[in-house]
Amino acid sequence: MSAHATSQRTAFVRFCEERTGRRFADHAAFHAFSVAEYRRFWLLFLEWSDLIYEGTVEPVCTDDSCERASFFPGLRLSYAENVLRFDTPAEGERVAVVAHRVDGRVERLSRWELRRRVRVLAGELERLGVSPGERVVAVASNNPEAIVGALAAATVGATFSVAAPEMGLPALLSRFEQLAPVVLMANLEDRAVTGSSTLGERVGALASGLGSLRAIVALDDGPAPADVRVPLLRLSEVLAAGEDDDREWPRFDFNHPLFVLFTSGTTGRPKCIVHGAGGTLLEHAKEHRLHVDLRPSDTLFFHTSTAWMMWNWQLSALACGSPIVLFEGSFTQPQTLWELVEVNDVSVFGTSPPYLQLCQDSGVSPRDDLALRGLRSVLSTGSVLHDWQYDWVRDHVGDVALQSISGGTDIIGCFVLGNPDLAVRRGMAQCASLGLYVAALTPAGETVGELICANPFPSRPLGFVGDADGSRFHAAYFEANPGVWTHGDLIEFDADGYARMHGRSDGVLKVQGVRIGPAEIQIALRELAEIQDVLAVQQQTPGVRGDTRIVLLVVLQPDASIDDRLRLRIRREIARAASPLHVPELIVQVDELPTTHSGKRSERAARDAVNAVTAANIEALRNPESLDQIRQAVAETEQQQHELAHIPEDTADQPTEARLRAIWQNVLGITSLSPDDNFFDIGGSSLAAVRVFEQMYERHGIDLPVSTLLHAPTTNELAALIDGPGELGVPTIVPLVPGTGERPPIFMLPGWHGDVLRLRTLALRLATDRPVYGVQGRRPDPALPPQQRIGALAEHYLQAIQSTQPTGPYTLVGHSFGGFLAFDIACRLDALGERVELLGIIDTAIHHQWLTPRDRTAFLIMRPLRYARTMLRSPRTELPRYLRTIAARAGLGEPDSSVLPLARERIATGWEGWAAYRPLPYAGAVTYFRAAYRDGGISDAPTIWREVARGGLTVEHVPGGHDAALVEPNVEVLAERLSARLTDGAVAHQEDQLAALRGAELPREPATTV
Repeated sequence: MSAHATSQRTAFVRFCEERTGRRFADHAAFHAFSVAEYRRFWLLFLEWSDLIYEGTVEPVCTDDSCERASFFPGLRLSYAENVLRFDTPAEGERVAVVAHRVDGRVERLSRWELRRRVRVLAGELERLGVSPGERVVAVASNNPEAIVGALAAATVGATFSVAAPEMGLPALLSRFEQLAPVVLMANLEDRAVTGSSTLGERVGALASGLGSLRAIVALDDGPAPADVRVPLLRLSEVLAAGEDDDREWPRFDFNHPLFVLFTSGTTGRPKCIVHGAGGTLLEHAKEHRLHVDLRPSDTLFFHTSTAWMMWNWQLSALACGSPIVLFEGSFTQPQTLWELVEVNDVSVFGTSPPYLQLCQDSGVSPRDDLALRGLRSVLSTGSVLHDWQYDWVRDHVGDVALQSISGGTDIIGCFVLGNPDLAVRRGMAQCASLGLYVAALTPAGETVGELICANPFPSRPLGFVGDADGSRFHAAYFEANPGVWTHGDLIEFDADGYARMHGRSDGVLKVQGVRIGPAEIQIALRELAEIQDVLAVQQQTPGVRGDTRIVLLVVLQPDASIDDRLRLRIRREIARAASPLHVPELIVQVDELPTTHSGKRSERAARDAVNAVTAANIEALRNPESLDQIRQAVAETEQQQHELAHIPEDTADQPTEARLRAIWQNVLGITSLSPDDNFFDIGGSSLAAVRVFEQMYERHGIDLPVSTLLHAPTTNELAALIDGPGELGVPTIVPLVPGTGERPPIFMLPGWHGDVLRLRTLALRLATDRPVYGVQGRRPDPALPPQQRIGALAEHYLQAIQSTQPTGPYTLVGHSFGGFLAFDIACRLDALGERVELLGIIDTAIHHQWLTPRDRTAFLIMRPLRYARTMLRSPRTELPRYLRTIAARAGLGEPDSSVLPLARERIATGWEGWAAYRPLPYAGAVTYFRAAYRDGGISDAPTIWREVARGGLTVEHVPGGHDAALVEPNVEVLAERLSARLTDGAVAHQEDQLAALRGAELPREPATTV
């Protein structure tokens, strides 16, 4: 929060009230004004900020589309003039830059001296023939020379781009060769990184690869690279010989290109993002002054490198008159940066969550050891800032505002950040950036969604280099959600406008259709002392086509090592703090995680390594050798689990619990299970559950449905059920999703296999907070006539459902054979006077004997063609399956070994009941989810469902086949369509959001006349 009695944000609000004749009651009202009338907001800020410009301010913005809009096309300005401005000799003598060199030297530049150096170097660039629009590139550390180079390029209208010295030659070339630069500025010796003069050799090789160069400007006095074909100038010599001629600053169009920044390059060749001078200056001035409350009396120290956009962000802070502190080297102990805060009386310190975590893990307490008298705010960005880090800053740094800020290279600014007039909340950014309509595009029923910006903003990039038609730019930011900027981060807003970041959306994991943020797993393991860092990524399950699993990469503390006991603790802690779905199937110890040159972890590169895929651009990584180590560690861990799963277990004479535990240990690859370990809490998946129950039957003749685990999830409970009285058995109603809402539950009925675990993926994917129960199948009574079997089952299930929910309204969903059961139960509830809110039937076919004579004849004529079409679609799988089905119906051949014996009995008796069942009229409505592909020999018969559903039939088409509709990726569509029905048929939630955001009616605040 602000250290001043009145923040600059408050002063600006009052200015806007005077100019508009309105009263803004609070920050929410002012933010609503800033986005609803963004043209007026930016015009007012331009006037209030006192930036130097010329020309006309109208139009403020040329278009309402974020993709097409351009701001202030009639204005001209100089970025360098505004950043280096001082109006009196006394202001010129104030410190502008404090540079801490790697060798311990400290250099201070006044605003006058910094401006002199910039103008002298700018004159030299003009003598080299550098003209507006041409490009200057630099390989430089975070030192004054890099700042002088950037501002000199801006002075002459050149576009500037900088890279860190630690980048390898391929990474530098992949960036700079796209720009065709005319001048290369470079440190030739950087002992902070290389410890020798090899940087100069790399610069020489880089210059040889840039055919467009006219000259090299050496930013230090290191040895010149050999065999350079262009002139090399020494900055020290240029500055010694030149003087500030005090001429007028050249001014350029508001949207003249200023900087080129690069994407990390982990998904391919780095994209060259072009940022305009006016948009960069205006956005940074707004963030620095209104959100950070920077003033000439403040000192800003942001620990950054030239590879990070925060270097450009700190450079613009000079326009506020604030001195900035540069740190060129790397810290040798966690306390180093805090010591710089103390020595320089820093008021605003910028850092990252990993550094704060390092300090916490190292036992550092700056509050106890240092005098941080001037510090009022700590800014953190680069990754998710966790709740406990707020506690650490409060307890070990002091009563300062820890402000989470987040944006990116793409916009050279922030979407969410601090506010000097709002309280800080743990784990939350205080507000969205003023003038930017930032929102979370959320799936229905969820609060975490894709970060988007729905209105134009000045710092939107001008485009990409080499993208003449704008197609790559459109694909990067506007293709996913046309009309709004889609950033690629996950965000969540609360009712007060505070925001919580959840990491990158492209790093989101999907387990059984549920979206899981890797940060949730990291948070869950926070208290395990052995762990230094973790990263969860998704892997294609080896040997299982289309299936994926979570692999957890773990970096341990130096004195720790991975074993089964630690793996089990990790799994239990994740299940406890997050959910069983978050539990990884494979936990792998690695030496380090891949990071980019800007210090960010590369989830994409780690995912490629785990999946044994060649990374798209390893030059973008600071530690590319980590990928080979990850591949090897994953392969070794998989081999260990494979060997464990094939250890023979002779446990026939042991108690049931011990026999079950031996099977679980083999299937899950864990040797230290206890009788009370929950199957799902320790990483058990649906596939693992099937393997467990197959082994239970094959080894010990124990035949139970897989969904028994939902009722008895430990070996103790499962053994008690097996050894106990037969009448106890498996309960009829089993929970699939616990739910938190107050609305009635959803009941799901499975196909004739009777196993509700097959429906769990669909249940978890539903966008609802209602509880979801599975109705566990039982074998139809073979003693009853076939036409009575479904009715008898329905009556049994109805009693179980009413014992869970005594009164309506009821929601019933049935798949396949379960659709008949759901329909029959609905008929019985209707006869009892109970209301059925939704009856959903998923691909339930009706025997052709109940068709009208005309429809039956047409079906029988076309059936051979349907069979042929089905088998031609997948001949290697469909033909054998068809022959097995015919043999089974004729009582010939061996039963399908992939189906458990109890399920075979259900299928046999259920088939007879299905053929005999004819649905009677039902007074209510039916929603029928019709799979795209069906068995060629089975009637679809929507006409019969339409006849019996007197309240109306709605047909929803879903992808996949009869069973494939319940698995990824098809189940996502099924869940989306079913979720829409659960909300009274409303259209998809995200489409509603986008339609509203694209509309002209932006948020309005209730203004009052002053």
